[in-house]
Amino acid sequence: MNRVRLPWLTVLICCCQMSGCYLIQTANGQMDLMSKRQPIARVIADPSASADLKSRLQGVLEMREFAVRELGLPDNGSYRSYADVGRPFVVWNVFAAPEFSVQPKRWCFPVAGCVVYRGYFSEPKARSFAARLHAQGNDVHVGGVPAYSTLGHFDDPVLSTMMAWSDVRLAAIMFHELTHQLVYVPGDTSFNEAFASVVEVEGVHRWLAAHQRETELAAFKTGRERQIQISQLLNTGRERLRILYASAVEESVMRERKLAELERLAGEYRALLASWSGAAASDNRIAQDLNNAYLASVAAYEECVPGLERLLAEAGNDLPLFYQRVKSLAREEQAARHQEVCTASPSAPRPVKQ
Repeated sequence: MNRVRLPWLTVLICCCQMSGCYLIQTANGQMDLMSKRQPIARVIADPSASADLKSRLQGVLEMREFAVRELGLPDNGSYRSYADVGRPFVVWNVFAAPEFSVQPKRWCFPVAGCVVYRGYFSEPKARSFAARLHAQGNDVHVGGVPAYSTLGHFDDPVLSTMMAWSDVRLAAIMFHELTHQLVYVPGDTSFNEAFASVVEVEGVHRWLAAHQRETELAAFKTGRERQIQISQLLNTGRERLRILYASAVEESVMRERKLAELERLAGEYRALLASWSGAAASDNRIAQDLNNAYLASVAAYEECVPGLERLLAEAGNDLPLFYQRVKSLAREEQAARHQEVCTASPSAPRPVKQ
């Protein structure tokens, strides 16, 4: 094993022994995933591999080189191997928030710091943990995750869970996860996810433009506009709930008003979908999942995005300059960092790349 990785793995195993089954399942799941890796070149050369898989993986190698050459993302072994995990998601994340709070529960771990979710390599284990949290009076949300980053501690493979995606979505997730390897602040999920999301969007835009895929670029812009509208809508609803939970009403009244606010938000979401041509009926599932935990999961990925988009624009869309500024922010105290890029109003307009 690489000497750079050995200390990290040793720390993880020691922490597993001290922290019980959760970190043990995490370590076991990670080791199992790593054992399934094969170099992409070997898969492409394998006569038993399907032509479609070989074509997709050849495209992955081209995206990977673009990420290094044009986006300045890490040039390492990540996404140069392939692993078939034999399930629809690689990990299931569990989010939780108290019944009358929009602030998510947090868990702290070695390396990653404190995060607002717990990830499980087994869906039954994730749902069992969520059921325990729900029994304690929390709102819970379980979401399947098709890919994640080990922040460069391991060479992350391309996963079978990613192969059914379009080229655009595949490029997006690779750019996103590689960005986590570039800058990651332990304990600051909002900042980390927002930074990766901004680079993801910029990267996909450049990749499609470089390949003159104008139709897909237009569709990507439309999808981004809709994503922004959804985020604004959900964060506005979350703010209304925050105000409600801060009010001095008795518990039974607050519960009734919470339900009314969630029904109002679900109605607003359905109306937004109806305003779009070609919106899939399955997109309505979000309206059925609304609770404090789900809204917290959205906020974790979106609340710092507007400020970091502004920072990229101020850098003239120069990615190296943008990265320097983000690295500088990463060295600041979290309060100062969030004051600069994470304090925009949830209903404030967001720029869409033209």
